[in-house]
Amino acid sequence: MGKLIITGGQKIKGAISVEGSKNAVLPILAATVLNDGISVIKNCPRLRDVERMIEILRKIGCKVSFEKGVVTVDSSTINSTEVPEDLAVEMRSSIIFLGPILSRFKKVTISYPGDWVTL
Repeated sequence: MGKLIITGGQKIKGAISVEGSKNAVLPILAATVLNDGISVIKNCPRLRDVERMIEILRKIGCKVSFEKGVVTVDSSTINSTEVPEDLAVEMRSSIIFLGPILSRFKKVTISYPGDWVTL
């Protein structure tokens, strides 16, 4: 992280925008599975990992839209507890779907690095 060095006797004023964090939004996207309805996440960065998480949500049956940094997830339409292997192996953090899916549906099948796990 950079730093600002201020010299002089002037008051500082202004505003900055704080960008959304991938490390914060990935668990939030997985947690939308717990809600049997609509979740809205604002200030979401458009990154490859975020796109993969959205793809996983769609594959398990969620309706998802992503426009201008706002992700809307309708998880009332989930029809699968299996996270597709091809998407799971693309990103290690896909394992964070394990807890929310297992909690809501009492079963989950997800590819873990090296093998499939069914609980």
